[in-house]
This record gives sequence, C-alpha cells and structure tokens, in this order.
Amino acid sequence: MKITLAKDSIEKAPKGYVRVRFVPEKGVKRLVREGGTDTIELGVATPMNRRKFITLCRSIVTTAKQFKAKKIAVQFDTTPWLWKGMEQVSPEDLSRLAAENYEMANFEFTKFKTKPKEGWNTVEEIIVYGPWDKAVDAGAKRGQMIGDEVNKTRSLANTPGGDMTPKGLAQAAKNAVQGLPVTVTTLTMAQMKSLGMGALLGVGKGSIHPPTFTIMEYKGAADAPIVLAGKGITFDSGGLNLKPSNAIYEMHMDMSGAAAVIHTVALAARLKLKKHVIGLIPSAENMPGNEAYRPGDILRSMSGKTIEVLNTDAEGRLVLADAITYAKKFKPSVVIDVATLTGAALSALGLYASGVMSRDESLAQNLTKLGEESGDYVWPLPLWDEYEAAIQGTFADITNIGTGQSGRYGGAIEGGIFLWQFAKELACPWAHLDIAPRMTAAPGEELAKGAAGAPVRLLIRFIESWKP
Repeated sequence: MKITLAKDSIEKAPKGYVRVRFVPEKGVKRLVREGGTDTIELGVATPMNRRKFITLCRSIVTTAKQFKAKKIAVQFDTTPWLWKGMEQVSPEDLSRLAAENYEMANFEFTKFKTKPKEGWNTVEEIIVYGPWDKAVDAGAKRGQMIGDEVNKTRSLANTPGGDMTPKGLAQAAKNAVQGLPVTVTTLTMAQMKSLGMGALLGVGKGSIHPPTFTIMEYKGAADAPIVLAGKGITFDSGGLNLKPSNAIYEMHMDMSGAAAVIHTVALAARLKLKKHVIGLIPSAENMPGNEAYRPGDILRSMSGKTIEVLNTDAEGRLVLADAITYAKKFKPSVVIDVATLTGAALSALGLYASGVMSRDESLAQNLTKLGEESGDYVWPLPLWDEYEAAIQGTFADITNIGTGQSGRYGGAIEGGIFLWQFAKELACPWAHLDIAPRMTAAPGEELAKGAAGAPVRLLIRFIESWKP
C-alpha cells in the first residue's frame, strides 16, 4: 500500500479517490455520493485516546475495503473535536501509529487462496492531507515499515504446520533477514546434544522432524545485547497428553513467539537501530510418535536442572528453559522470552492483553507502559516465592506443571515461575511475555482473522528505548 502525505486540502484529492469524513456518531460506516464524489462517513466515539485512535485508523482501511474503495483520501486536522484527549501525543507519533495500523488493517493471509479475477480486496493508496513536516513524514515511513513487519509475522504464524517444520522455521529466520546485517546460525543436533539441551531435545523426540535452535544477531552497537527468545513449537498436538479436538485447531500458531522474535530482529536491522539485538529460536514439533517423551520422564536441561514431565502438553516452557540458559553466554543486558505459553493466560486476561511476568518491577512497568503506547497491550501477573512450591519435583528438581492443591490454579503464573527457575541464573533483568491471549485477532480489533502479530510493536519500542 502506498501512503502519501500531502500538504493541500482534501478538497484537492484527485478524481477517483474516495474521501473519508469523520462524524460524531458512534458505529456509523456509510458511503454517500455528493456531486459525483464518493465519501465514506465514519463514526467516531469521543473523547479520543491512543486505543481509540488505533482502532479508528484500522476502521478507515477496513471500511474502505467494505465499499471496494482502492484509493482513499483522509484529512484529520480539519476535525478539531476529534483530538480532544490527544493533546499530549506528538504529530510524529500519531503519524507513526496511523501508518502502522493502516498496514495492519490492509493485511489478509491469502497465500493458499486462489486469486479472484478482480484481484484481492485491498486498499492500494492512502493520501493523508494536512500541515505536515519532515518529522511527521519520517514517522509515517517508520510506521509503515513496522506495520509491514508485523504483517510478515502474521504470515509466518499463519503458515499451516504441514508447511512449517522446525527446519522450515530456521529457514524462515534466514529469509526474514536476507540482505540485512544480521547473522543467522542454526545449531546441529550434535551441537544441541553437546550443549546438553535435554529439554528441547526431549520435546522434539515424538516427531519425524528434528528440533532446531537458531541464533539471530544484529549488532547495531557494541553494547551488551538485548536477548529475545521466542517459543517455536511449529505444531503442538499436546504430545501423548493429546489435546482435545476443540483445542488442537490453530496449534500451528504455537510458534507465534518465534515469529515475533524473528521479525523484531529483522525490523531492528531495517530501522538501523543503534542497538545490539539477539534472537533465540528454540523450535520443535510436539507430536505423539513412537519416540515421544512420556509423562513421568525426567529431562536434564542445559542448566543441569532436572525436570519431571507431568504433562507433555506443557512443552513450551521446556524449550524456553534451554533458550534462557543459552542466553547467558552473550552476557546480555536484558532477556525477554515470548511465548503462546498457557491457555490459563486467556482465562486470566481475556483476548486483549498478553501477560507480563518479571521479578524486576521496573522492567514489568516499562513493558506495560510501552504496551499501551504501541497497541500491544500487556498486563502484569505476580511471580512471588509462594508459587515456587507448586513446581517442586518429587523425583526431579522441578516439575513442568504444578502439583497438589496449589497446582490447580494460576496456570499462567505457574508457567512463569517455572521459567524463573532458569532466569534467576541470569545476571540481568528478565521478563516473560505470555502472548497466548494475543495469538489471534480479537473481536472489534478491525483486523483479519488469524494471527495478530503480537508483540512486535511492543518489542521494537522496547529496543528503541532500552537503556541498561
């Protein structure tokens, strides 16, 4: 999609462009014809805030698509009532937010569809009229680049499990950074065994597709790196603790954390950020094959800690355990893991926010704040010492799910406290993002069905602003 900022009035819009006009009537989406010119009237609920503005920008595109408008013209500054409550947001930030969300709303996953004769129903061009300057124009270009990378994340996460194996995910990481100053290395099975990655290797035993561990490095500065680790379960059947039919669909998206990390590293390089960023992608397919790991098995992780497997469907935390330990070798300034880890996170938070867990309160607060700014909303959950008792092992150091009475509740926290057993060995802050609630687009978000692309926007804002 082409986004152009023009300094003229919307009245100068070229012939054939559908104009967008805002009206103070919530829920309105209509097309009117005035003197041969088509105008979309879009209802706006005021007072405005960042959340409403994000949805409004998406509505501009989705409504245009609804009315088959390929080229549209918009002007914000002639509607002063629209901006009540947004006085503290800079024009550059508004421009960036708008462009990000135009791109996100224009996306649909069509890779496996037959293209119709009339072509895909997308918006080809938006002209945004107003008193723009170079900073606002730069904000739009930056936002469009971010939105495009989010959409690449969504495409990767939407790819069916039959077309995306661990080896394929490793290749996808290479493809994502082709032509960029990012090095990509995938460990061999022999290297993973030599490193003692027993947790990752254990999860992958039931599949004919062997696990992989991929390292991406963008060195835009010589600082201690920001390390991101993304859960890359390319399909999660649940293993021998097989998921029920109503929970197994969409489990090809259980590598959404890995997809987000891959494209965040790529985006940092595209934006030429003066940061050192490393992405770790532990990947496996969790299947109930003849060699599958079993309930009762004991896995030895790379850290040396042993893990008693009580449920083979709690596999994401196992592959991340080895990734967190591996991160130590880089002497990082901060480590953040990203995972569609627990259905319990949806029970706790619903569909509109990911869970953030950390023992570093300032890091958790910063991520929450940046989530609000970016549109990738997160909300903190506790990681108190009291929760550790639930995962103390009987026959191994720890268990991969909670036990006893306390193990019945707080499943999202249980996953976080498991990861903390490995993260506590880091000499830097660490946070866990459980993005299961944001795996797919939620009702009212004005996004196509399928992967939501979270939390790329949050992660890139974090990287931009991080100061050790």
